[in-house]
Amino acid sequence: MPFTYNRTIRFQDTDAAGVVYFANVLAICHEAYEAALESLGISIKQFFTNPSTAFPIVHADVDFMRPMYCGDKLFVDLTPLRIRTEEFEIDYKLYINEKLVAKAMTRHVSIDAASRNKIGLSAEIVKCLERLRQ
Repeated sequence: MPFTYNRTIRFQDTDAAGVVYFANVLAICHEAYEAALESLGISIKQFFTNPSTAFPIVHADVDFMRPMYCGDKLFVDLTPLRIRTEEFEIDYKLYINEKLVAKAMTRHVSIDAASRNKIGLSAEIVKCLERLRQ
């Protein structure tokens, strides 16, 4: 079962038309990613502050099915998938009242933070990705 993140759409998430601004969907997905890491007992501060290994996003996309408005109660289902030795993707499905409103994907690559060269995913990260898929 994927990790589920609950969030209310805020006024600051919307554009002049009153719907969620497209780029903010990726910000919401990243919030869900951070919450998933925390659910595994990972310290967000340590994960993102001067790490020896980093996992930058190298590709992202979003598809919209329905508009999202301020006050909507959003549920984000997050499912990771290992795609290569040094890469993983996270699929996001965003729901309001059990109706799919958007889908997103982020692709992350594992790099040595000092040299910026690709490296294989650590056994610890692979284990975390597997735990999030259960």
